[in-house]
Parts: sequence; structure tokens; C-alpha cells
Amino acid sequence: MRLIVSRVPALDAALIRFDTWWGGLSRREQVMVAGLGTLLALLVLVYGVVKPLQAARAEALADIRTYETLTARIRAAGTLTTARAPRRQGPAAQVATSSAAGFGMAVAPEAIPGGVRVTIADASYETLVAWLADLGASSELRVRRISIQRRPGPGRVSASVDLGA
Repeated sequence: MRLIVSRVPALDAALIRFDTWWGGLSRREQVMVAGLGTLLALLVLVYGVVKPLQAARAEALADIRTYETLTARIRAAGTLTTARAPRRQGPAAQVATSSAAGFGMAVAPEAIPGGVRVTIADASYETLVAWLADLGASSELRVRRISIQRRPGPGRVSASVDLGA
């Protein structure tokens, strides 16, 4: 491998002028100018390179956290579909029982005027709410009255729900 070095006349002239100027300084002045040059170089390095890189990194980390949070929220929301759930048909007690069975809940339906009263002895709160949302989406039944009591276990409830069309 061969290295070709070309000479730049303007650079050579500048280096000669600098060397002449530097040689005209006393030892004390050379130390002071070198110290000032070092300080200036450090300031440019810190405020021109390090600080902008730190700011860009902090902004990138904040963006990553934001997008991870948004991704988690989107995944938790589930998929958006335009297809509606199949409508449940039949008597109110049968609709409520079949829907609850899909959520693994045991219910005790009881006919009341204009609808049905469903008693749930023990279920998780999340399952109860999901079941009520499913009833609203897949049938004509709507919650008229609901009474929820906390059970001894964490997140467990018992409920009495009056449903009607």
C-alpha cells in the first residue's frame, strides 16, 4: 500500500504564520494560551457534543417509554372488529344462563316482572363486568338494578342483577 501525501500551500502558509507567532510568545504566554485553548476545547466538547447527545438520549428514552405505554394500551384494548357478536335469542333466563356459562360463572336465574333476576354467589369482579358487557353486546337484556357485595377473597364478589329488555 502506498500513501500519497499532497501539500496544500494555504495550509503550509498558515502553519508557518502560526509557528512564527507561537515562537514570538514567552514561555509564560505559551502556557496561558495553551491553557485557554484547552479550556475552550473542553467547553466546545461539553456544550457542543456531550450535552446535545445527553439531551437526544433522554428524549429518545422518553419516546420509547411513551410508545411502550401506547403499545401496552393497544394490546390491552384488544382487536377492533366491525363484526358484531351473534345475538342471543330466547327467554331472558336462558340468555343470561348461557352467557354466564361462557364466562365460567354459575348463576341462579329467577323470573321477575319484565325480566329476570340473576344471583351470582361467587365470581371475580373482572368476570362479572365482562359478562355484563357481553350481555349488553349480544342480547337485548340491559341491567336495571345491580347489587354487588365484596367476598372475603381478593377480587371476589357476589351479585344480584336485575335484567330486562
